[in-house]
Amino acid sequence: MKSEASFASLCGVSPIEASSGKVVRHRLNRGGDRDANNALYLICVVRMRHDQRTREYVARRTAEGKFKLEIMRCLKRYIAREIYRLLASMAVASPPNSIRLSSGIAKKVSGQP
Repeated sequence: MKSEASFASLCGVSPIEASSGKVVRHRLNRGGDRDANNALYLICVVRMRHDQRTREYVARRTAEGKFKLEIMRCLKRYIAREIYRLLASMAVASPPNSIRLSSGIAKKVSGQP
């Protein structure tokens, strides 16, 4: 993954403009990995119920006139951002080790006796 936006697109939480006339709004991308999107949805629901920061965010956005689905769309994107940053920091902290095969195993894999 090159960027946070590509990760969001992969998870299906990148916003797509769905404006018409004077109304400016966005909807979720229906593409991407549906299992990843479902995981983000579950994280979003749990945070909306139990996390104080998220409850304050939901209250603020509701006061602005946003609907629950719009708020959840925004939350899923924020959550995807946080997960991408965690994954990126983990990748930098511990690069994958190259797998070395012993010569005996390499010969058996290659078909040599």
